[in-house]
Amino acid sequence: MTSNELSNLKNKEILVTGGCGFIGSEIVKQLSQIGASVTIIDNLSSGKEKYIQGLSNVKLITGDILDSDVVKSAVKDKEYVINNAALPFIPDSYYLPKKFFDVNVNATISLALAVIKEKKAKRFVHISSSEIYGTAKYTPMDENHHTIPQSTYAVSKLAGERVIFTMHKEHNLPAVIIRPFNSFGPNITQPYIIPEIITQIMKGDVVKLGNLNAKRDLTYVTDTARGIILSLVKEGVVGEVINIGSQRSYSIKDLVSLISEIMGKKVSIEVDPSRFRPYDVDTLICDYERATKLLGWKPEITVREGLEKTIEWAKKEKFDIGIPFTEKYEMEY
Repeated sequence: MTSNELSNLKNKEILVTGGCGFIGSEIVKQLSQIGASVTIIDNLSSGKEKYIQGLSNVKLITGDILDSDVVKSAVKDKEYVINNAALPFIPDSYYLPKKFFDVNVNATISLALAVIKEKKAKRFVHISSSEIYGTAKYTPMDENHHTIPQSTYAVSKLAGERVIFTMHKEHNLPAVIIRPFNSFGPNITQPYIIPEIITQIMKGDVVKLGNLNAKRDLTYVTDTARGIILSLVKEGVVGEVINIGSQRSYSIKDLVSLISEIMGKKVSIEVDPSRFRPYDVDTLICDYERATKLLGWKPEITVREGLEKTIEWAKKEKFDIGIPFTEKYEMEY
């Protein structure tokens, strides 16, 4: 980002939902460094207030985006909105489908309606997910790749972004839809694959995982957040859908090898049937050409550099992913 582009956000009122979470807290950190005035809505169900402590010009509203009064109050006088709040952990969605649709779709609708009614927003950035694509039919995957979501989470994210696009067309909501591929880094708040591998290696010599052949496109969180912020200031992006990813894909097996090498520890891998997803995505590899063209964005941090930073953080924080997801919930009815 150039200094001129950044100066457009200085002292601007920006709302970030889910701003205490993994990607959200990095967005807030970068906006604070720019000099923006940031308001966060976060219920702290997974996000942590400590991730934003010490940041200038940041106000936290501890509340739920399902609470219409909280949302209406938060959007008042906001020129820029980043809708980052979501239920993101795919295995949870198998057991809590209604809750996932409440947060990822219904709350998104309520927020968009409040923004439309306020009539102040210059940009509404909605954070979707690469999971909406399903398994790659070709690689790298551009924004025109078919969308065949393979989990309740992914269906809810696709529904949420389609609602936003429709509101853009029907009500002139100045929306941009960002589809991040797999982000990783410090301050992660869910038991995703990279922190799971790191913590298992810290605990022992055996790593138990499910599908070792699944391939994921990996982007360090600072790069992801930078792309999202660029979508606030760039001209000609309203109404666009933009991938944010690295075009660098690793299998889960290769990730174990790389992480164990960085950590200086030899490990063996065991396949744990309880960790297989019932309808898993095999391959996700991002084509970020549109992000480069429209945002001037490309990834800057290599996967190895990012992993080194993440491992350092995990050791310091003594991060623990907890129990396997299959033991966590009973089905929601």
